[in-house]
Amino acid sequence: MNSMTQLQPVTIFKDQFGREKRKLRISVTDRCNFKCVYCMPEHPEWMKKHNLLSFESLYNFCEFMVLRGIDQIRITGGEPLMRQGVVHFIQQLQQLRKLGLKRISMTTNAHYLKQYAHALKQAGLDGINISLDSLDEAQFFQLTQKQLQPVLDGIEAAQQAGFEIKINSVLIKGLNEQQIIPLTKWALQKGFELRFIEFMPLDGDQNWSKAAVVTEQNILDKLKTVFEVQTLHGQGASPARSYLINGLPIGIISTISNSFCGSCDRLRLNAQGEFFNCLFARKGLNLSHEIQQLKSSKTTELMPHDAMALQQKLGSYIWQKEQGFHAITAQSSPSRKISMHMIGG
Repeated sequence: MNSMTQLQPVTIFKDQFGREKRKLRISVTDRCNFKCVYCMPEHPEWMKKHNLLSFESLYNFCEFMVLRGIDQIRITGGEPLMRQGVVHFIQQLQQLRKLGLKRISMTTNAHYLKQYAHALKQAGLDGINISLDSLDEAQFFQLTQKQLQPVLDGIEAAQQAGFEIKINSVLIKGLNEQQIIPLTKWALQKGFELRFIEFMPLDGDQNWSKAAVVTEQNILDKLKTVFEVQTLHGQGASPARSYLINGLPIGIISTISNSFCGSCDRLRLNAQGEFFNCLFARKGLNLSHEIQQLKSSKTTELMPHDAMALQQKLGSYIWQKEQGFHAITAQSSPSRKISMHMIGG
């Protein structure tokens, strides 16, 4: 088998609704130094460190998936910068660009970003999504149990390093919905793309209620009291609907009130090898053993037995991906307890 033949995609994973899967989100740790109320349970039970997939195994899985159509990889957590070696992992992933990988990004709370921004840029990271739910120091502490200033310092360091930055803000009624205007003005001043996110049932202690959701329409109504809001069309597979405010883009991710699921192209793997075809999937696929058996294409022949078995297992599971959030929640069977810190955003 020659190496050129090896590098051709075997298949592009699709689900039963014809949606091709192009984006893979890899959670490298469930640990986080923040305790955001919409994510982290009060008393988290951390994954055992010896159960986490090694970066070598994660790299081999990423290579396997890029050869099957994945062209964007996002590193998530927990807080990904809490796992030692993540910068080197991003550097390793650069090798997959010649196989078709187009973009490598990260979602972070920015607390450690002042320390890591330059190294991440040198490693080849393309973009950073930063979670920031309030610019009010007291409120930020209430939401996260951490100080705001290190986050702002991290954002500044990322900007100085030359990163493309998106700011993600989860809005919860009664907590921080009054931050819509301050965050928008701040993002406009800084030149960041801001994305508001509806509160989703992903909180660790399952206290979510629909009454706490600040909807897309609520957000737009508030924005229109201060700004001229222009709707942009052509959302594609992006989870956010896009609007222009003073010439800069604002996105709204409205899973609850106006779901974006119809064009979803994302897949997820958590840090111990559980694979999910949807953030809200009622059941994941434990691939820990199969992933640890994978070898890099540089050292094996095309489609060895373990890779073929994994492709068939994944293909079947991905095909069964449901239509979306509302289709899943409408079913009577109980859904799994989902905590955002264990799977990433």
